[in-house]
This record gives sequence, C-alpha cells and structure tokens, in this order.
Amino acid sequence: MFVRKVTTLLKPNSISKFSRLMEQEVIPMLRKQNGFEGELTFFDASADGVTGISLWDKASNAEVYSRATYPAVLKKLATLIEGTPKVDTYEVMNSTFPKIAAAVAASG
Repeated sequence: MFVRKVTTLLKPNSISKFSRLMEQEVIPMLRKQNGFEGELTFFDASADGVTGISLWDKASNAEVYSRATYPAVLKKLATLIEGTPKVDTYEVMNSTFPKIAAAVAASG
C-alpha cells in the first residue's frame, strides 16, 4: 500500500469552494485511476491549510497518477490555492483499517 500526501494553503474564504470542487470533480477523477484505494482530506482552519492523503495499491499506480492526472487536478484548484502544494510519498507500514492492513500484510 502506498500513500501520497499533498499539503497546501488555501486562499482566504475558499474552503467551501475547495470542498465542493474536491467532491464534484477531483475525487471522481481519482476514482477512475488504476490502483486508487481512497482519499482523506483534512482542513486546518487556523492556518487555511489543507492536507490530502490518497491511498494506492502500489507506488507505480500513484506515479502514473502523479504524471498523467495530477497536473489537471492542480489546474482545477489553481484559483483556490496559494503557492505550490508540497507532495510527499510513503509506503504504509501499519494500519488498523482492515482493507489497508490486509494489503500491507500481503505485501510483507
């Protein structure tokens, strides 16, 4: 199991637009990607910060998304975000979520 963590700042008063755009356009794009397992998005109201964590079956599928689709996602969000989002990637080591835990156990 593989994780992409994207952190960015939002322009002031744009969280509702960001949330709606994620729900209506970005998440449907993610669901069409090979190997996509799920998305969690967090909002830090004190800093207008957003962190998105997407789960992937393997690194190669996340990399294909990063090259082929992520630029279009950034374009959709461009009017709502400040600067360039920071992207980090991780291998999942442990999880209490059953589906993720099973995938980690199978790969280990």
